Amino acid sequence: MTPPASPAADRATQVLPATSPARIKAAAVAAARLIAEGRLVAFPTETVYGLGADAGNPRAVADVYAAKGRPAFNPLISHVPDLAAAARLGVLNDDATRLAAAFWPGPLTLIVPCRDTDAICDLARAGLATTALRVPDHPAALAFLAAAGRPVVGPSANRSGHVSPTLAAHVLADLSGRIDAVLDAGPTMVGVESTIVDCSGPEPRLLRPGGLTRAAIEQVLGRPLPDATGGDAAKPTAPGRLASHYAPRAAVRLDAEEVRPGEALLTFDGARPPGADAAALVIDLSPAGDLTEAAANLYGALRAIDARGAAGIAVVPLPREGLGEAIADRLGRAAAPRPKDIQS
Repeated sequence: MTPPASPAADRATQVLPATSPARIKAAAVAAARLIAEGRLVAFPTETVYGLGADAGNPRAVADVYAAKGRPAFNPLISHVPDLAAAARLGVLNDDATRLAAAFWPGPLTLIVPCRDTDAICDLARAGLATTALRVPDHPAALAFLAAAGRPVVGPSANRSGHVSPTLAAHVLADLSGRIDAVLDAGPTMVGVESTIVDCSGPEPRLLRPGGLTRAAIEQVLGRPLPDATGGDAAKPTAPGRLASHYAPRAAVRLDAEEVRPGEALLTFDGARPPGADAAALVIDLSPAGDLTEAAANLYGALRAIDARGAAGIAVVPLPREGLGEAIADRLGRAAAPRPKDIQS
């Protein structure tokens, strides 16, 4: 029998260093043991840090929701070490198989019909017949998942609605005392969450732009990848679909042409709109105009501005091609009105 988890706000959070091959192996074994006991472990991926729990343990999954303060109708991504493990859990059609072969390990999540509802419990799927699967591209994550020997849910390791974590320190700032351990492998590489593609129907649909570009996916599919349409906004079919999400405490103002008193400035490619010299803080996501660098720096910049206590954040217009689509999606959700159930 799985031991009952400790209360969400009454835990001693261990830090498990995972910055060398030897440390990764030791941390993976220790983390896998905690997962088997129904505990919560934050772990690094190439995108952001995830909050791990046994996907088949409803009590542990409920504890993830409690630690994050996350609405229980929002489904979770299950992480596995390889394509073979994913195929045992979900039904991958030809399109899903091609995409998985091309991009796993990597920042791609596939929505597919769930094959094993014991290994991925109903709560992890938010009651849906589909499941979200991913193979992350990070040595510590892959070692941890292999040692765990079971699918591990891994929503971003932060309080629900807050800015996603790209450092172990970000995880601890939000969740210290609410989770059992964090694997500390340093900064993540991509910096925005995975791209989510729904492959549960006859044609793939883009549910969330992310660290893998639409163009790269379309090249493998050999045809356009349209956006998903319809659905109930209050009951999302995939993670990251809530209108307000990834939000700092400061109000976010998009496509700003000037900086207002009390605002910080989030800029790109050296842009300096009027009022920049008096801004509470100026952070250039990429002085060189590199969208990959901008994506990697986005969440750290939002957290740094929050730490400064700025009243608001003015964001200059940003390119929307390539990774710019994912950056625009995250900033748009950060700027959206915030329902009470996902506010801090």
